[in-house]
Amino acid sequence: MYPWSYSPLNPCVGTPTLPRGATTMPTLPKLFQPLKLRSVTLKNRIGVSPMCMYSCKDGFTNDFHLVHYGQFALGGAALVITEASAVQPNGRISPHDAGIWSDDHIAGYRDIVDFCHNHNTVAGIQLAHAGRKASLFSPFLAQRGPGARPWCKVEEGGWPDNVVGPSPIPWGPGWLTPHELTKTEIKQIIDDFVAGAKRALTAGFDLIELHGAHGYLLHSFLSPLSNQRTDEYGGSFENRIRFCIELVTAVRKVWPEHLPLFVRLSCSDWTEGGWDSEQTVQLVERLLPLGVDVVDCSSGGQNENQKIPIGPGYQVPFSIDIKAKHKSLTAAIGMITDGKQAEKILQDGSADLIFAAREFLRDPHFPMRAMRELGVRNIAFAPQYSRSKL
Repeated sequence: MYPWSYSPLNPCVGTPTLPRGATTMPTLPKLFQPLKLRSVTLKNRIGVSPMCMYSCKDGFTNDFHLVHYGQFALGGAALVITEASAVQPNGRISPHDAGIWSDDHIAGYRDIVDFCHNHNTVAGIQLAHAGRKASLFSPFLAQRGPGARPWCKVEEGGWPDNVVGPSPIPWGPGWLTPHELTKTEIKQIIDDFVAGAKRALTAGFDLIELHGAHGYLLHSFLSPLSNQRTDEYGGSFENRIRFCIELVTAVRKVWPEHLPLFVRLSCSDWTEGGWDSEQTVQLVERLLPLGVDVVDCSSGGQNENQKIPIGPGYQVPFSIDIKAKHKSLTAAIGMITDGKQAEKILQDGSADLIFAAREFLRDPHFPMRAMRELGVRNIAFAPQYSRSKL
């Protein structure tokens, strides 16, 4: 990619270097120690969480996405997971979401993957279906004021007659009522996730994350607030997790054994009578034998009545709950904004990975800042930026 090669004197971003005058490498904070996941090794414990950018046309990534994700690779992230990529056109949150339902989408992702790999950054993709939270306006294009509706008409690029869910229950007042999926349609969605996984492999991605959070399709099957089916996909806990189990099983069969599989879960609906941490722990017990390597611990998004106690590290307790019961690797996410906070989470054994989202938008070089906050000076910046190192 570059007209020069990396070398010990000119290392790739994120590479530990021998301090001047030292003969041995000092022990690094856990945040900057590598983590091996099957055949994939993360150079540190900092990952970029998937964030929808609402900047695609017909699901295609473009120059914006190459620059957007590329900046995080240059900034020292060990892992970059691209935004929720819909496995069906009607599985997009908005008309401007990314897609992976067509072979034609592969080339754009490959450019992003290649750039990440050139900077020793692991490239992941989040496979998703928005379920009943589909056909919406992008947040920055949303209607405002009295009478505003969250969803797009056909002439606005939407698909209001093709929004689906486990039950015909809208997310909230004024939202579209989803069509209740038939068993045949459920099977087709699983097949489309499998096809998306195969395309991700062709694009060169190192890992997949299945999106089971924030009120989207997989999460809406789990929660009794949104799933009131009376067949084998609804009712009891075992029935509500059936779609998730079948989906993970099918994707793991086609995703190579040597590559990791993540699942993102909303560990709580933050609503009485909804999905909660106890059920999450029970689900994780079923997922680990199926080949899930990391549980990405998020929460919320299920309905408008949620009461989320937002604050620094507010979702870390969900990761703690899982690790107290299972030998599962977890990723902590949610208002983790500085190196000392992240390091403490790891040192306490509360999580194995630190994911950040908005903090990366504020500071794409968050890992380099975290390094300074922890007093580390012997990790390489990108060569082009090395003169900026303090």
